[in-house]
Amino acid sequence: MNAPSHRRASGLRSWFSARGRLEFCLTLASVTLLTGACVALILVPRNAGPLQLATDEAEVLGITADIDDPRLTPVRRQVQPFGPIMVRRVAAGDRDDALLVAHPGHSADLDVLERELAPAVADVNAVWGTDWNRAPVVIVAASPAEFTALTRSAGTDTGAEVAAVSLTGSYPPGTRPTEQRIVFNPDARRRVGDEGMAVLLRHELAHIATRAATTDGSPLWLLEGFAEYIAQHSSGATFSQIAPTLTTRLRAGALPADLVGDAEFAGPDAAFAYESAWSACAFLAERYGRTGLVELYERLATGPQSAAAQEAAFDTVLGTSRADLLDGWRSWLRARAL
Repeated sequence: MNAPSHRRASGLRSWFSARGRLEFCLTLASVTLLTGACVALILVPRNAGPLQLATDEAEVLGITADIDDPRLTPVRRQVQPFGPIMVRRVAAGDRDDALLVAHPGHSADLDVLERELAPAVADVNAVWGTDWNRAPVVIVAASPAEFTALTRSAGTDTGAEVAAVSLTGSYPPGTRPTEQRIVFNPDARRRVGDEGMAVLLRHELAHIATRAATTDGSPLWLLEGFAEYIAQHSSGATFSQIAPTLTTRLRAGALPADLVGDAEFAGPDAAFAYESAWSACAFLAERYGRTGLVELYERLATGPQSAAAQEAAFDTVLGTSRADLLDGWRSWLRARAL
């Protein structure tokens, strides 16, 4: 009886021993395979051939343009760290098409910009002409951090209150600027609505159009007023709708003593400054024609201008003195404040 029991015990020990060896081998093989796979993933670069192309195509959603467009290369490098992007190509009458870039959460913003781009370019053309970069890259940031990063990378420091900014760069006089961008704050459409987005787009396109004729330090009442005049001239909005702050002051009997100064555009009176500058340019266009306004812009946008230099420009271009111009502007304002 003991012999069969001994053989059974010995057989069980042999079976368990063999099974342990098998499990050990299987475990070792599994660990080896997993380790090899991890090493391969680490060593294979992300930009390796078809793998990178497939990843990029998955990240560029709703695209209607070739993702190899060279203008997208620097944009993607800055924008894709903030999430997947959508790109739309929009014909606006230039040799190249404009590119609209946003993240998936801002597709409605792209819808507005896509619809408004060609009409906006036409409005700028009607005042300034067609010799400018009508194929900019327009970006809608996904967050305040991205908006700040995009503007600071171009040497522009903007606050959260800024709805949009044009990054026009510096170019030698007489050259046609290219590779210009417009960047929208992620909150812009919520703040101003679809119509406001259309006005902002025209304003920033005006800055892009005039960049070749503009030198930093020129009077802001003219630079910003001219851009706002272009933005509003075909909008159909009333004076009080375009300039509510200015209208309130006019109705209270506060007529401007002079053209608005540069410092006021960055202070608590910024809204009034932009509205006042717009009104001055709207008056000039009505009194002296768009041609006169454009000629004055080209004369005074060449850098810092003293009061004497501005006086000389008013006399040469418009045939009037500064005092007479200011009197005419105030009368024009008074008539529209009723």
